Amino acid sequence: MSAVQSKALRGVLKQQEPMDKHTSWRVGGPADRYYEPADVEDLQNFLAQLPADEPLMWLGLGSNLLVRDGGIRGTVIATSGLLNELSLVGENRVRAEAGVACAKVARFCVRQGLVGAEFLAGIPGTIGGALTMNAGAFGGETWAHVVAVETLSKDGKLRRRKPQAFDVTYRHVNGPENEFFVAAHLHLQTGDAEAASARIKALLEQRAATQPVGKPSCGSVFRNPEGDYAARLIEACGLKGLCIGGACVSEKHANFILNSGHATAADIEALMQTVAERVEDKFALRLVTEVHIVGEAK
Repeated sequence: MSAVQSKALRGVLKQQEPMDKHTSWRVGGPADRYYEPADVEDLQNFLAQLPADEPLMWLGLGSNLLVRDGGIRGTVIATSGLLNELSLVGENRVRAEAGVACAKVARFCVRQGLVGAEFLAGIPGTIGGALTMNAGAFGGETWAHVVAVETLSKDGKLRRRKPQAFDVTYRHVNGPENEFFVAAHLHLQTGDAEAASARIKALLEQRAATQPVGKPSCGSVFRNPEGDYAARLIEACGLKGLCIGGACVSEKHANFILNSGHATAADIEALMQTVAERVEDKFALRLVTEVHIVGEAK
């Protein structure tokens, strides 16, 4: 065992941890193991001690994620609350660790007199999740501002990579296998902080007016097809308010599925399937899910 591996772990390891406690949909069966690292060094040590074939999943705020009712085989790494450093690291450059909430980054940038990241205020997740799926809102996308990322490999090695190492498209990012995002370096423009703050306020007001904020959901369920909106297609099929079990299509925004209080992951997945089929029947277009579906059925 190497020197790194021989160090005692300082984080919290939980067995059979219910994932409904950690997802914004409030559903999901247990993870075999759930690790809350003490810091990055502790996380490196933990990863170095895992078997090479151990399945790993990294978790931020649990939005844009559906964990099936049978739970997750392997280990979940909880980054929220750990990788939470946010700093100005150069002219017009911000370093945000993976566990920092996107909305916090938006507000931080404005305080530094930097503009361009206001759209992050509308993303209900962390920077790690935003990097993983090129999250966007109100016309902005995460990777448009990325000039470098820091990653941690499954064997515990830290690396710094340029955006060219990743294949970035709409709501999808491919990169080196078995590497996970630790931090993003974002380049922004100097601008009018007061105007940027007003834009954030307007975006949040728009979000509150058009989306079911505060209710258990994952955010947008389906990607927008090119030149159209998933919500418009779903609404045109008369699917607002459609329920399967405790899962219902939002009356406020058709591209949101809500947990009415007693939904299972199976209810939500079945409703997603039904919505996609109805839209395909009417428009001959198959909606692509934006939400990540993980775990095993019960």
